[in-house]
Amino acid sequence: MGFLKNQFSNLVEWNESDEGVIFYRWPGQEIKKGSRLIIRPGQDAVFLYNGRVEGIFEEDGDYDIESDIIPFLTTLRSFRFGFNTPLRAEVLFINTKELLVKWGTRNAVNLQAPGLPGGMPIRAFGTFNCRVAEHDVMIEKLAGIRQRYTVEDVKERIIASLDQLLMSWISKEGRDMFNLQADAGSIAKGIEADLDRDMRGLGIGISGFTIESFSYPEEIRRMQEKAAAQSMIGDMGRYTQMAAADSMAKGGHGTGMASDMFGLQMGMAIGQQMVNQMNLGGNTATQPQQGVQAGPDAQTAGGAGPKFCPNCGTPATGSKFCGNCGYKLL
Repeated sequence: MGFLKNQFSNLVEWNESDEGVIFYRWPGQEIKKGSRLIIRPGQDAVFLYNGRVEGIFEEDGDYDIESDIIPFLTTLRSFRFGFNTPLRAEVLFINTKELLVKWGTRNAVNLQAPGLPGGMPIRAFGTFNCRVAEHDVMIEKLAGIRQRYTVEDVKERIIASLDQLLMSWISKEGRDMFNLQADAGSIAKGIEADLDRDMRGLGIGISGFTIESFSYPEEIRRMQEKAAAQSMIGDMGRYTQMAAADSMAKGGHGTGMASDMFGLQMGMAIGQQMVNQMNLGGNTATQPQQGVQAGPDAQTAGGAGPKFCPNCGTPATGSKFCGNCGYKLL
């Protein structure tokens, strides 16, 4: 029974139950007569014999190994399964999909900054994309006797060189150390090119690299918040105008602290405008009245009465009644 059991066929496949695996070595030691190979979308199957690549199969499908695969193996194309002669070859499944990986600096990177003799420690976070670029190079450099190789292994290699790359690309072109986010795109492009060149030596390409954010020390963040607040207070008139425009755009409704702050600012603005108008009242509000009082009813500057009787036009003499018609003047 044990002798016959060895003749049972194999199913050579990779289910990809674990995410983030770049290559996976099929655990079987022997491929028996009648075995089948299943290649799923996003996979390549590589046959190795004595450590050498014998054939790479990229089309997904279900294959009979004896009739569909062996004729295309370099040194095994003449292999014939016997009654007890299984094929002793290795099968390596390669994930051909592009993989997205999150990264973050392991330690703070100390950058030279004006006014900070000891430098400014920052951290950075983002993502990168990787995929297998060259099968032969990856198998030669990485496969060895590994059962699998994952994105975590790639991540370890990248993070090991990331501190130096960040320092190099940030220090170029005199960048503002306190506003690195403005240059995040160009810094990331430079790092991507360097990482891709280095990782291709292992058969892996870096097809994208992004910096989502730079993280400054708490003291620096407090200084930035204080500077922003002072800038806003220094231009309170513009802030009030923007708040009013925003309120009108929302139908004049606000809630909570934002609404209270807006009401306070509007009250202050209206009150200041009223004070300004009162201060200018002597030069503006009385001018139309002076024009009206220029006729016979005009009052004296000190309020002593009209210069002419408004009833008969007789010049006033300063008495309470007109000397001509008796009209009350005061």
